[in-house]
Amino acid sequence: MRLVILTQDDPFYLARNIDYLLKKLPSYAEVVATVVFDVSPFGKRESFGEKMKKTYDIFGLPFFVRYGFKFVASKLDSRNNVRKVLADRNIPLIHIEGGINKEENLEKLRAYKPDLFVSIAGNQIFKQKLLDAATYGCINLHTALLPKYRGLMPSFWVLKNGETHTGVSVFFVDEGIDSGPILVQNKLAIGNMSQAELIDVTKKMGMDAILESIDKIHTGNYKLIENDATQMTYFTFPTRTDVEEFLAAGKRFY
Repeated sequence: MRLVILTQDDPFYLARNIDYLLKKLPSYAEVVATVVFDVSPFGKRESFGEKMKKTYDIFGLPFFVRYGFKFVASKLDSRNNVRKVLADRNIPLIHIEGGINKEENLEKLRAYKPDLFVSIAGNQIFKQKLLDAATYGCINLHTALLPKYRGLMPSFWVLKNGETHTGVSVFFVDEGIDSGPILVQNKLAIGNMSQAELIDVTKKMGMDAILESIDKIHTGNYKLIENDATQMTYFTFPTRTDVEEFLAAGKRFY
């Protein structure tokens, strides 16, 4: 099975988790290429300065300082570099210009004859022509129990809303946002975890769920779970007020 990974250049969590995924891939699966989008933690492309200001304005000084140091440290450790992890395994990087749905970019993807696209923090909307470019379409990891908590930063919102459980969902991508039929869904008790701890745990769970999904697609032995739009909730990036309510409820970022 020929896989193409669609991901982003996140400096905090993705590189080590993608490395774990690549180590665990079954012998019948091969990552033949990757697309690494520019990092966009706020769900849209912004300049580095805009990202810094937005982080400070919304999350406050302690958070800004902690993750500023973490960002610098990550840049000094190649294990946190998505492109380095891929290069070490001689996995080709597909260079795209502009949106991935442009025809010239689709031609680059089709050239690798993919059986399956695997989206891990992919931050562009995928149109049907892209989904049709791989034999089995595209799967995506979402670190929440869909159809609840579609959208951005589910780890923040499940804590803020006092949920006792969350989990991970791997679903077949359609042209909506987190709306395709679910292939694998695994549940997790939140307990007293901070947001950082919850992200760590669900990212690792997510890699295992992707592996499980690849196996199901390979064997053809699976039953899809409905991603029921009538039961959905959707969240965007938090505001400063949301962060204040999060902290007032005794929730922790780290």
